[in-house]
Amino acid sequence: MYSARRKWTQQGWRLLLLAAALGGAWYIRTYQSGAILELYGLLTRPFQGEETNLQEQLLADQRVRELQNRLSELEYQNQQLKKQLGYYQTQKKPLISAPIIGRSADDWWQQVIIGRGSADGVPVGASVTGIGGLVGRITEVTPHTSKVLLVSNSQSRIGATVNRSRAMGLIQGQNSQVATLRFFEKAPDVKPGDVVTTSAFSSLFSPGLPIGRIISLNLQENPAPTAKIEFTATVDNLEWVFVHPQPQQ
Repeated sequence: MYSARRKWTQQGWRLLLLAAALGGAWYIRTYQSGAILELYGLLTRPFQGEETNLQEQLLADQRVRELQNRLSELEYQNQQLKKQLGYYQTQKKPLISAPIIGRSADDWWQQVIIGRGSADGVPVGASVTGIGGLVGRITEVTPHTSKVLLVSNSQSRIGATVNRSRAMGLIQGQNSQVATLRFFEKAPDVKPGDVVTTSAFSSLFSPGLPIGRIISLNLQENPAPTAKIEFTATVDNLEWVFVHPQPQQ
């Protein structure tokens, strides 16, 4: 009997302690939650301030990077406009400047679409140049857009003349910045570095337009000697071009 009473006493104390703990938790939750939250806020406030400052600094850094990128792009556009203006001022005939508004990755070296058309005076067949030299000719025209067949197109053929020796030949595009010049003569007077321009006998292009420079020769090739030329205009990186509505004299 004594053992049973002792066991009951131990269990009773445990129950009383558990009830007291539950009651205390209920009291704190009901009446003291505001004080606890306030204490939590006081303890964490310094860290919250640091976190806010860090977020503000990150946003400021991001804004600075955005402004730097915009400034870099504006500087690049300004340089391009200066080059275009300088090129335009060197031409004897009026030109039509046109932005590139369409270029497919699948036809990157074949053609581009420009943002000028018949309403702007662009005719089919007109020569098109960029900074550095010839880039193609107009093949299709709508009132406000035109399609340009690029000189790099493998279907492109250009009658060409070597300025120094007047040796003539036909340039064929190779879908790259380099093209093949096949000479009409068996032993042309040519060498690497010679400048090549459109021929006065060409029926498709205005005469005397710069095309490129000879970078290598194969004078033993049959049936005619050939040369590799590199276009002086950056055909792979066009943003603006110039349309020659009238043949140059």
